[in-house]
Amino acid sequence: MGDGNDSGKVLDIKTADIKSTAPIFHTQGKNLSTALTTLVTTLDGLGSPWGDDEQGKAFGDAYRPQQKAIEKAAGTLVLGLVSIHEAMADMSDGHVDNEELIAGMFTKIRSRDGEGHDEGAK
Repeated sequence: MGDGNDSGKVLDIKTADIKSTAPIFHTQGKNLSTALTTLVTTLDGLGSPWGDDEQGKAFGDAYRPQQKAIEKAAGTLVLGLVSIHEAMADMSDGHVDNEELIAGMFTKIRSRDGEGHDEGAK
């Protein structure tokens, strides 16, 4: 998320990067969900297109159990992509809130006599 330069910083979070990247996970999760729905409905609609001969039966016997596992794994990926999107959005909001809190700790206020002191030192 940094610019590739080694600034010596341990953590360089740019909220703009997080905010711009988070929707990509949502979009890709939606795309995967659409592809999964298309796969499932198409295959279910075709029945057993591989045929009833010996090779077709052997293929069907090997394929059917794996079909459900593939569908389940793809469904898990969809949920994962959506949760990454949500987590990144939350992280971005939390990072902004944290920066504002820290900035507030170091803000100087003027006392009645005109001298500044740290507001966070109360």
